[in-house]
Amino acid sequence: MLKRFSVSLEEQLLDQFDEYINAHSYSNRSEAVRDLIRARLINEQWEQDSEVVGVVSLVYDHHQAKLQDRITEVQHDYYQFITSSTHVHMDHHNCLEVTIVKGQASKVRELAERMIALRGVKSGNLTMTSTGDGLH
Repeated sequence: MLKRFSVSLEEQLLDQFDEYINAHSYSNRSEAVRDLIRARLINEQWEQDSEVVGVVSLVYDHHQAKLQDRITEVQHDYYQFITSSTHVHMDHHNCLEVTIVKGQASKVRELAERMIALRGVKSGNLTMTSTGDGLH
């Protein structure tokens, strides 16, 4: 059931919000407000160490000595949080490793940070989400 409420904003803030809405292709303000609220509430779930799912993405030079072995070693240390992993050859030197993870937010972050910090990883990123139970 949808409920309506009104919000008062300074004109400059509303102008910035409208620019945000246009830049992100929202059809209206309500959709944007709902997404922003959900994102903040989900973020609070992470801070409370709730269960999350996530994707750890790494780009690295596969010629880096023993890097693939070290990635695998970290994955084995956290095997209970790993749902799947895939390896993509981007070009002759670079690989993309994508690891799908699920578990307690702090452990998922810990796993991602260990992988991203490995010497030879050119870039790494963790994207986490949750079902957002109770947010819809």
